[in-house]
Amino acid sequence: MEKAYRQWVSIGICNLILVALLGCIMRYKIIYSLPWLHQKHILHAHSHFAFSGWISQLLMVLLVGTLHNRMQAFVKYRYLLIANLLTAYGMLLSFPFEGYGPVSISFSTASILISYLFSYRFLRDLRQQPSPATQWFRAAVFFWVLSSLGAFTLSYLMASHTITQRWYLAAVYFFLHFQYNGWFFFGCMGILFAQLKQTRQVFAYHKRIFRCFVIACTPAYGLSVLWAALPLWVNLLVAAAAIAQVAGGIYLWKLVLQQNTAWQNRWPLLARQTGMLVMIALSSKLLLQLFSTIPSLSDLAFGFRPVVIGYLHLVLLGIISLFLITTILVYTSGTKMKWMRRGIRVFTAAIVLNELLLMLQGVCAMAYIAIPGIQQILLFAALALLTGAILIFFGYRKAVYA
Repeated sequence: MEKAYRQWVSIGICNLILVALLGCIMRYKIIYSLPWLHQKHILHAHSHFAFSGWISQLLMVLLVGTLHNRMQAFVKYRYLLIANLLTAYGMLLSFPFEGYGPVSISFSTASILISYLFSYRFLRDLRQQPSPATQWFRAAVFFWVLSSLGAFTLSYLMASHTITQRWYLAAVYFFLHFQYNGWFFFGCMGILFAQLKQTRQVFAYHKRIFRCFVIACTPAYGLSVLWAALPLWVNLLVAAAAIAQVAGGIYLWKLVLQQNTAWQNRWPLLARQTGMLVMIALSSKLLLQLFSTIPSLSDLAFGFRPVVIGYLHLVLLGIISLFLITTILVYTSGTKMKWMRRGIRVFTAAIVLNELLLMLQGVCAMAYIAIPGIQQILLFAALALLTGAILIFFGYRKAVYA
């Protein structure tokens, strides 16, 4: 395993610790007083750094790692990885103090420009290695670039003083949708297919899975704006996209089950367990999206904040983050893996606890029932996520540098 890869993965996990720390601060501030911190500003720092410093940064590293001659690839992409990291830290340090201000917006804009440069260079390098994973990677960087239209639309609305609540939400959800349903998801799927042997069976399932998700991705944006008065034909298109995603999920399950023997030989037991949890979380997400096409259920979902937060954490923690951690585990070899495995178990248990609490809170909120001590237990779950991330970091360092 190359030294550059190990260093970049270590930095990525360190950034996960910072994301978890911000989550703990927000949970603490809900219960106890921290008057010198603005909750909304911390939220912006948390979300922007999670997207750019943790998920996007590590995805870029893993994508570069799939290119031929990895040592030369990391030298070639070194400055882009450093630049993205600096913009992420810039947002981490500026958002808590000014929210959306000149400094934070400058770093956010720079981060988008770096994504353009990375996408252009990576697409050029992909021409030299056609494979099923290549299609996922091309779609991933396309949706990554497309997501920036939401950020630029929001900037225009704020600069022109024409912003309204509806347009604000539409722009924000556009950015979020094409980030986690486009760039994040397609990037992870590409990494998954890069690990599979290129058999006829894999090629056959790949075509079906890819077609279902790539066709559905753009119209599925409508699932995020169902609160808007959409025409009937748009609602029907959105429902068809939700059904297509479920079909893609079914094909993916079939492929996973048929490849089970191969994964038993190549993946450690813990990686197979966390990978199965990722599949369960993905299935839950696809079914929730399908059910949200029912107007009455959609109104309930968008009307209660815990449900929205629970859904976002399901995607970003239960699917994307847990998949990335599973990938790190699969790619890590060494004899001193004990603390890394313990960290992954703690982190995974915290994700499950956090999701159960948020969903319970959302269901009870619909019935206007207060749960005594729920915020304290959510703070405990956040601290467990932080503890797990710290253990993963030190465990990974011990495993690869022992």
